Amino acid sequence: MRAAVADRYGAPDVVRVAEVPQPTPRAGEVLVRVRAAAVTSADSRVRGARFPAGFGFFARLVFGIVRPRRPILGGCFSGVVEAVGARVEGIAVGEEVCGMTGMKLGTHAEYVAVPAKRVARKPAAVRHEDAAGLLFGGTTALFFLRDKASVGPGRSVLVNGASGAIGTNAVQLAKHLGATVTGVTSGANAGLVADLGAKRIIDHTTGELARTTDRFDVVLDAVGNLSIASGRRLLTVGGVLLLAVGGLAEIVRARGDVAAATAPERVEDFEYLLALAAEGVLTVVLDRTVDLDGIAEAHHRVDSGHKVGNVVVRP
Repeated sequence: MRAAVADRYGAPDVVRVAEVPQPTPRAGEVLVRVRAAAVTSADSRVRGARFPAGFGFFARLVFGIVRPRRPILGGCFSGVVEAVGARVEGIAVGEEVCGMTGMKLGTHAEYVAVPAKRVARKPAAVRHEDAAGLLFGGTTALFFLRDKASVGPGRSVLVNGASGAIGTNAVQLAKHLGATVTGVTSGANAGLVADLGAKRIIDHTTGELARTTDRFDVVLDAVGNLSIASGRRLLTVGGVLLLAVGGLAEIVRARGDVAAATAPERVEDFEYLLALAAEGVLTVVLDRTVDLDGIAEAHHRVDSGHKVGNVVVRP
């Protein structure tokens, strides 16, 4: 099969398309023919060995000391079940499914073998590109807003990085949960973020966020440029600061009114998000969609820091 392979750490151009052996599903696994896969900031970090502060040593142990241990990147996918392994029940060949592969990665390829318990059925109303693009940012936004901050009616939520993969989902989910949303983004993306549900826009390019005297019940930092101190300055009494992108120091110091953690990959969360997308409650924002031969372009776009929503590759 064809796959995007990064057999050394480096810039986007280290990723190349190559022929590799097609995986065989083991017991409890399904083989999925990948129709779409997200190219995320997590893929960019692994490819470039640019891990969050304090995690470099531990991440190298997991992902490879001198070169990537798992050269096929990609953690989110949507596709069609091609084969099922032994002891798989309830999933049949030909079904459309999507999911996340965690640290196993491997979705930037024509086929991926995944534990059956980690996949969700894709609703017919949701395109493969949208399903793949939804999961990374959607699960993170859902985990922090619903599970960590209990966002609900009457709450005010500030989303810092409102036009990215996490932010576009966070704006919509916060509004869906009943909150009043303020989005921090560039002026160029203000219209998009407003259309997604933000009642107010703060243009980060003008320094407006640093000057604001407004306070919020929940502050979600989806880009990693708020410190605990600067984030707390934006909170109401009893407010919660959510650090979706944090280094080791932030995670160690996160307590009380600060939450920093890695979002879990739960099938029930996939199903919840997919249902919202099928109903039209969630719009999946796609920056661009490329074929496998455009994988280096996709990585360049993610590295630029200017992508809007999600970048998706179609193996």
